[in-house]
Amino acid sequence: MMLKLGPIADDRPVKVTIEIPAQVYRDLSAYAEAHANATGQASIGPAKLIVPMLSHFMESDRGFARLRRT
Repeated sequence: MMLKLGPIADDRPVKVTIEIPAQVYRDLSAYAEAHANATGQASIGPAKLIVPMLSHFMESDRGFARLRRT
């Protein structure tokens, strides 16, 4: 199975507290399991997926890239 999110780098975090809907948390949990199976890494849990997913989203957003260039 191919997922858009590749292996997760171990990086020093900055703590941020957010609230997300329960359905999003359940989806993140399911994605974390699928990610572990697809990459062969141990499951990192849903919270660790948020940053790489946001980073990937921002990197792939052409409008945001244009905005940053100006």
